[in-house]
Amino acid sequence: MTERRTIHSGSTIGEQIGHAGAKGGSVRVPAAMGIRVGNLHTNEEFEQADALFRRVWGFEPDSRPITAGLMRALTHAGNYVAGAFDGDRMVGASVAFFGRDSTLHSQNTGVEAGRRGVGFELKRHQRLWALERGISRITWTYDPLVRRNAHFNLAKLGARPAEYLRNFYGVLADAVNHGDESDRVLATWPLTDPRAEAAVRRVPYVPAVPEDAVVGLAADGDRPVEGRTDGRVVLVAIPEDIARLRGTDAGAAKAWRHAVRDVLGGLMEEGATVTGFHRKTSYVVERN
Repeated sequence: MTERRTIHSGSTIGEQIGHAGAKGGSVRVPAAMGIRVGNLHTNEEFEQADALFRRVWGFEPDSRPITAGLMRALTHAGNYVAGAFDGDRMVGASVAFFGRDSTLHSQNTGVEAGRRGVGFELKRHQRLWALERGISRITWTYDPLVRRNAHFNLAKLGARPAEYLRNFYGVLADAVNHGDESDRVLATWPLTDPRAEAAVRRVPYVPAVPEDAVVGLAADGDRPVEGRTDGRVVLVAIPEDIARLRGTDAGAAKAWRHAVRDVLGGLMEEGATVTGFHRKTSYVVERN
């Protein structure tokens, strides 16, 4: 599954400064928000996280990818499960497990609509938790068609796309994806990289775009228009609001899915590097 934050995470089935304090402790979000972020330990907290994920994605009861029981098991085995609270109400949650090569893989991050900044604070907390345990990198997957996620992951966090994954989870049936194929980008977040360290100080990463960059994919209204991919730097646009298109023009949504798969996925599979996200509209892809 992909990380999802409704305020800015994503698309379903998928993803900060201060001191977390003692292991398993909590880190305070700015006082004006009145939000507390901390690791979850009790069955009541896992049930709250389960309910939150159902609200965010609209999962059917029998199709939930992560349940309260699984979160309990992951925590007991030493993995990461955390929540963001506004008073007693959980407004965000994140689940991650250990992977190979000193990696923490963040599987789901969900935030209630309208809760700006909570997703960022969850990632800050997750980063500090990982560093305390000697983890040098966090990875997660996200839908490359969702602008707010691409901007959040690449600009606000300073993460880097590492791999394009075609229809990674198969066709999805939750309320967010409406039967769309589940292409995903694997994002990698080197936790002590200067780009990541600047990001958690709230200095977003702005990629350099040379004047001779070519447009590999552009938008004509709600439809994608393929261009050139023969330049050293290629701009790949994504739709303004893929969630809206899934509901109003399934044909346009499908056209975007396949165009981005062909252009962005094709370039990455050829070895090109995604260096950032430009003006909240386009991936910047550099041929190596």
